[in-house]
Amino acid sequence: MTPWILLLPILLPLAGALVCWAIGRGAKKARDWAVIAVTALELGLLGYFFTLPDLALFIPGVCGLGIALVLDNFRRLYALITAFMWLICALASPRYFQHYRRRNRYYFFFLLTLGATVGVFLAENLTSVFLFFEVMSLASYVWVAQDEKPESLRAGDTYLAVSVTGGLVMLMGLLLFSAQTHNQTLHTIGGLCLLFGFGAKAGSFPLHIWLPKAHPAAPAPASALLSGVLTKTGIFGILMLSVNLFSEDAGWGRLILLLGCATMVLGAVLAVFSMDLKRTLACSSVSQIGFILVGIGTSSLLGAENALAARGTLLHMVNHSLIKLVLFLAAGVVFQNVHRLNLNDLRGFGRNKPLLHFIFLMGALGVGGVPLWNGYVSKTLLHEGLVELGASGVEALFLFSGGLTLAYMAKLYVILFWQKNLDPAVQARFDGITGYMSAPTALGLTVSALLLPLLGAVPNRTADRVADFGQAFLGAGALEHRVHYFSWENLRGALISAGVGLAVYLLLRLCRMDRKNRWPWWLDLEDLVYRPVLTAILPVILGSLSRILDRLVDGVIVILRKTVYRETPIPHELEEGNAFTYALGGILDRCAAVFHNRTNYRHKLAMLYDDISQNSAIIGGSLSFGLFMTSVGLILILVYLLI
Repeated sequence: MTPWILLLPILLPLAGALVCWAIGRGAKKARDWAVIAVTALELGLLGYFFTLPDLALFIPGVCGLGIALVLDNFRRLYALITAFMWLICALASPRYFQHYRRRNRYYFFFLLTLGATVGVFLAENLTSVFLFFEVMSLASYVWVAQDEKPESLRAGDTYLAVSVTGGLVMLMGLLLFSAQTHNQTLHTIGGLCLLFGFGAKAGSFPLHIWLPKAHPAAPAPASALLSGVLTKTGIFGILMLSVNLFSEDAGWGRLILLLGCATMVLGAVLAVFSMDLKRTLACSSVSQIGFILVGIGTSSLLGAENALAARGTLLHMVNHSLIKLVLFLAAGVVFQNVHRLNLNDLRGFGRNKPLLHFIFLMGALGVGGVPLWNGYVSKTLLHEGLVELGASGVEALFLFSGGLTLAYMAKLYVILFWQKNLDPAVQARFDGITGYMSAPTALGLTVSALLLPLLGAVPNRTADRVADFGQAFLGAGALEHRVHYFSWENLRGALISAGVGLAVYLLLRLCRMDRKNRWPWWLDLEDLVYRPVLTAILPVILGSLSRILDRLVDGVIVILRKTVYRETPIPHELEEGNAFTYALGGILDRCAAVFHNRTNYRHKLAMLYDDISQNSAIIGGSLSFGLFMTSVGLILILVYLLI
């Protein structure tokens, strides 16, 4: 089999995007079905990849470094999950977008992002990952800003700023890796730069700020993909770093574990306080990314005995993708009927809607880690890894965060499906809604929801086989024994989390925090730290530094002019202009007198000369500063090369 087939799942969505754009300008329904057909073909093609042997492809000359693609078991698995999620979101999109403008634009970038995301998961090295990563990040910006409302554009600005900043820092890391061979310091700095970029996309603390704002602003199908797939591209990059470049670095493992703990707890706390449906799910995604990072850190620290932690990491990636597909699309069903996201406005919507009730409940039980659902399996493996590591403090945070997960999901579930709306007229309108989701949406969501208990009820036959696919990629050691998922030791951890969750939920009800968001608005990390630093503090510092350097350059020039380049004064200095303007103006004045023209050309030329002199001085000052900064940059480069 020719390795060039690896390009097909990348190019197929791009070709489909162009075709669907052309179709959509005249036949919108045909465009909708064309998008579904493209995603179905992508899923079939990536399913066919499971029948192929491992392949590798290198295309030289692209961006000077070339593109390297590879097909192994992990990449087969996650490329297939990506295509599956895109297909389900494509099925849900026609009904969801029926009242949206510029749907053609959305679908174009929907398919373009699909090709770039598959490219990320098929990439063999960090350079290739970076190229596809940047295309994916820029293309998905359109999702966040799709409806062009002020809050969406602001969320899009945050998403784009984090993505671009992360991309630039990643590029710096790649350059450091390519410029050094045995310098451990540069190796570490390069790794931290790449961790910054990948962590930004994954939603890791403290770069998680885009997630709670982008998800509520983006359409629900886009939110499902942002949370379920695009965050996993960041995790994929962190895995490549941890397994290939820092596999024996204990400091790296501790750093990832620390970031995971902070992300895990912070996301759960934010979700508990949130009163916005999609924001709660977005904060939940932050927390679940923290669980995955805890697994990566634990796996790195355990070394060759990391089988349980590594398998738990992979399974939690897969489980979180499928769970958030279900939950965000279910939230989209609610939004497309009510056009509200505040939980007080949505209270009681799900009553008398058994299919939506079942779908949401499957997702809630899955993300909550309840036994017999898929989230329990991966959390059990992660918990066993922490027990092997002996990190009792991290284990306590792990169980506490699991309890918070159950608390905020119980809050959503009870508000949507059990409580009645405070306004009887609104509840009567909710009860009268029929046909609240289309048949394709219902089909896609039902299939997705059924996967969650399937992976959790018989984990040794389902989840373990999924974990087998990624074991080699994650550098997992051999599994010494079969995991007894439903033994008392493993069920005990789930029961502890359940007890914490029940206590927190009762506290929410007692303090009426299920009716009002009591999280202080001023604790928004973006508005508290990032925006003030970038828009106020940093410009002042850079402006002051620029003025200091500018005056320093001017002072040096003045000193040189008065010492080395001492100027001799003009013997007969003119009041205005120079000798040339004085002479030429005199000639023109005499010619004008012949024709009785009283224009003073000597004065006009002198004024023109003064204007040109002033502009030249301004340009010269700017150029002097620019040349000075260029010289500083060249000196730094020379110092770096000499070191």
